[in-house]
Amino acid sequence: MPRAFAYARVSTAGQTTDNQLGEIRAAGFNIEPRRVVTETVSGSVATAQRRGFARLLDRLESGDVLVVTKLDRLGRNAMDVGSTVAKLADLGVRVHCLALGGVDLTSSTGKLTMNVINAVAEFERDLLVERTQAGLNRARAGGKRLGRPASLNTEQQVIVARRLEEGMAVSTLAREFKTSRQTILRIKSAASAA
Repeated sequence: MPRAFAYARVSTAGQTTDNQLGEIRAAGFNIEPRRVVTETVSGSVATAQRRGFARLLDRLESGDVLVVTKLDRLGRNAMDVGSTVAKLADLGVRVHCLALGGVDLTSSTGKLTMNVINAVAEFERDLLVERTQAGLNRARAGGKRLGRPASLNTEQQVIVARRLEEGMAVSTLAREFKTSRQTILRIKSAASAA
């Protein structure tokens, strides 16, 4: 009889894995608590860099089943998810994804399904990047200044430049104007260039 493990992940400390574990139970998996691995880590962090997942990998053996609720619990990057599933397949571990109708991701059908879903997700991310870049270019063309607003107005920058010429310390000016040393150093650099 294969052993079943569950992997549940959330991105922030304010979230819980309760819903994921409830879905796994509702799907008919009665997984022993010692075989449930939960962790709080961003999906953008590769599984190889996750402490909980590394512990899970150490415990898995050939013939085991790993249950996840959704593909994105393993990661958001198609390459990382693909390599994780391949690594599990090499260990002889089947990956059961509830959101994909319980398909075993290590099977040929599972690999095809996962590749199609990952391709669509990457396509959507690429479209989002293109739309964002187009919007930024349109804003720049329209003369809009992008980025954070300056922490010091023009008058304050002139005062800072004058005091720097008088020999006042960068740290002192940063404290006085309640800004970072880097801001004062940028003003100093701009004054030197002019």
